[in-house]
Amino acid sequence: MENVKYPGIPTTGDGSEAAVWVETHVSQAAVTYPITPSTNMGYGYQVAVANGRTNLWGEPLMFLEPESEHSAGSAAEGFALAGGRVTSFTASQGLVLQKEVLHVISGKRLPAVFHIGARALTSQALNIHAGHDDVYAVADTGWGILFAGSAQEVADLALIARRASEDSHTPFMVAQDGFLNTHTVENYNLPEPELMKQFVGDPAEKLVNYFDPDNPVLTGPVENQDAYMKGRIAQRAFYARVVPALEEAFREYERLTGRSYDFVKGYRLEDAEYAIVAMASMTFTIEAVVDALRERGVKAGLLRVYSYRPFPAVQIVESLKHVRAFAVLERTDEPLAGSNPLTRDVKAAFADALDGYPGFPHVDRLPKIYSGAAGLGGRDIRPADVMAVFDHLIGEGDRRFFVLNIKHPLALEPEEDVDITAKGTFRMRGYSVGGFGSVTTNKVIASTTADLFGLYVQAFPKYGSEKKGLPTNYYLTVAEEPVRIRSELKNVEMIAINDPNALHYTNPFKGLKPGGVVWMQSFAKDARDVWASIPAWARQTIRENNYRLFAIDTVDIAREVSSRPDLVMRMQGIVLLGVYLRVAPFVERLKLNEEELWERVEKIIRKYFGKRGEQVVKDNMTAIQRGYREIIEVPADVIATEPEEVGA
Repeated sequence: MENVKYPGIPTTGDGSEAAVWVETHVSQAAVTYPITPSTNMGYGYQVAVANGRTNLWGEPLMFLEPESEHSAGSAAEGFALAGGRVTSFTASQGLVLQKEVLHVISGKRLPAVFHIGARALTSQALNIHAGHDDVYAVADTGWGILFAGSAQEVADLALIARRASEDSHTPFMVAQDGFLNTHTVENYNLPEPELMKQFVGDPAEKLVNYFDPDNPVLTGPVENQDAYMKGRIAQRAFYARVVPALEEAFREYERLTGRSYDFVKGYRLEDAEYAIVAMASMTFTIEAVVDALRERGVKAGLLRVYSYRPFPAVQIVESLKHVRAFAVLERTDEPLAGSNPLTRDVKAAFADALDGYPGFPHVDRLPKIYSGAAGLGGRDIRPADVMAVFDHLIGEGDRRFFVLNIKHPLALEPEEDVDITAKGTFRMRGYSVGGFGSVTTNKVIASTTADLFGLYVQAFPKYGSEKKGLPTNYYLTVAEEPVRIRSELKNVEMIAINDPNALHYTNPFKGLKPGGVVWMQSFAKDARDVWASIPAWARQTIRENNYRLFAIDTVDIAREVSSRPDLVMRMQGIVLLGVYLRVAPFVERLKLNEEELWERVEKIIRKYFGKRGEQVVKDNMTAIQRGYREIIEVPADVIATEPEEVGA
C-alpha cells in the first residue's frame, strides 16, 4: 500500500461509523427509520445534517425519518426518481418490511445503496443480534448484495457498491453483521475525501431526474398480459451490466487504494484439500484457524464470498473444484428448504458445472459438500468450533448438515479448546451493569490505546436493551497485529470489575491467566479495606493464581472532576482509562515517563473532545491522571493474609 495514491486515513471506529463516513461525503440524503442495530448509522447521518454538513460537492445533506421502514423505502425511491443520490439504514424486520418497495426500486432501475446491520429475524423469539435471515429474505428483489466483515470493508464496499450501482442502474445493499461489526471498534483506514470524490463522481453528472417536467417519463404503470413479461425479461439487459460494473469497481478501487476485493477471495486455498465457505465477520476467525492448521501440516483453506448478488457461481466452482470436501457455514437455518440459502446456491453452481453448462469450468467429480448453521442470533463462533468443522471434513463425517456451539443432536463437539492469539496480545474482560457507560468506556480505552501506542484493537460489549440495570460484559483485545478472532473472550490477561456484585453472582476470574491483573471498583481508600471487602472464595482464587489486585473509586473521582452533572457517568469511564494506562503493559513497553505520556494523551483527548471546549478537555485529563495516580494496589503481604489477621 506504500505506492498507492490513496492508502487511507488511519483511525479507530466501528462499522456504523465507517458507513456514516462514506455516506455523509458522497450521498445527498438519508431516508431511514431507526431499528437496532442499524440505528447508530442513521443517528450519525442525522448529526451531520444537524451540524450543517455538506457533501463533497458542497450540497447540504438531507435527512428524513418517516413513520416506518416501508415508508423509508418509498421515500428513498422518490428521492432516487428525482435524480438524487440516496441511502438508507435498516435491519431485520425493518428490511423485510421494505421488501415490497425493494422490488419497485430495482424494477425502476434506480441506483441506491442501503446499509444493513444484518440481524436475526424474530421467530420463536425476538433477537437483536447478528444473523443473515433478513438479507436472505430479500435476496430475490433484484438488488446487488455485498457482505462486509469489518469496518474497513464497510467503508470500502460502500464506495464500490455506489459506483457499481450507478454504472449498472441497479440498487445495492452493503450488509455487515449486527453488533459484531456495527458496534465493534477496530483499526481501519478512512477513505480520503479526494478518493471518494474521484471514485464515485458528481451525482449531478451521473444520475437522471425522472421527475423533470421538461422531459416527462412514465414510471411504474400498470402492465397487463401483453406487456408485463416483456418488461420483466427486458430487465436482463440491465442486469447484464452488473457483473462488469462491479468487476471494474473492484479493480479500480484496488489500483487507487491497494485494498483488494473480488466477488470471492480464497485464503490459502490454492493447494487446500479441505475448505470452509463463509461470509462476513466469521471469516476472520476461520482465517486464524486455517493458519493454525497449516502449521500442523493440514491443508486447510477458506473461500470468502463478498458478492452474494450477483452470485459468483463460476468463480466458486473454479476456486473449490480441486478440494476433497468443503463446508458452507451460514448464520441462518431454513429446515424446509433443500439446503440453507448459500449452500443451495453453491450446490447449484456445481450441478451446472458437472452438467457442462456453458461458461463453467469442467469438473468430472464433486467435492463432498457439507453445510452448517452457526452464529445465529449473535451466538459465538469460536476457534474450537471452526476446528471441529475441519475435523469433521477430514474424518469424512456422515453428518452432511451440522450446527455449532449449542447442545443438539446435530452439533459438532470440539475435541480441543483452541486459543489462537495475535502477537503481543493483551485482553481484558469487563463486568458492569447495562446503562452504566461500559460501552463508551470500552470504546474510549480502545481508541486511545490504538492512537497512543500504535497497536491494533478490537472492542465490543454484550449488547441488549434488556441488560439495562442488569449485569453485562464487555471485551477488549489489544495486539501488535490485526485481531481476527471475533468471539467473547474466555482467556484474558486482565479483568475489570466495574460492578463489585459480580463477585457474588459469577466467577469473573475464569480464564484469567496466572499472574493476571484484577481491577475493581471500590469505595475503600485503604488496601486492607479493599482486601477485606472481597469474598473469601475470591481471596483464595487471587492468592492461588498470584493475581495483582488493584482498586479505585471511579464514581467519587468522576463526581469531583466533572463540571457537568450529565457527564458524571461517562467520566467514570475516563477514570478507568487512567487505570488501564497504569496496569496494562504498554506504557512500560514504550518506556514512557509521565511527562511524555500526558503529552501524548492530551493530544488524543483534544482530538476527541476539543470541540466541546477547554473545560471538557481539562476535566478529562484530570480524570485520567487521577485514575493513573490514585489507584490502589493491594500488596502481596496483605493478599497473603486473611482480613481478621490484617486487623489484628
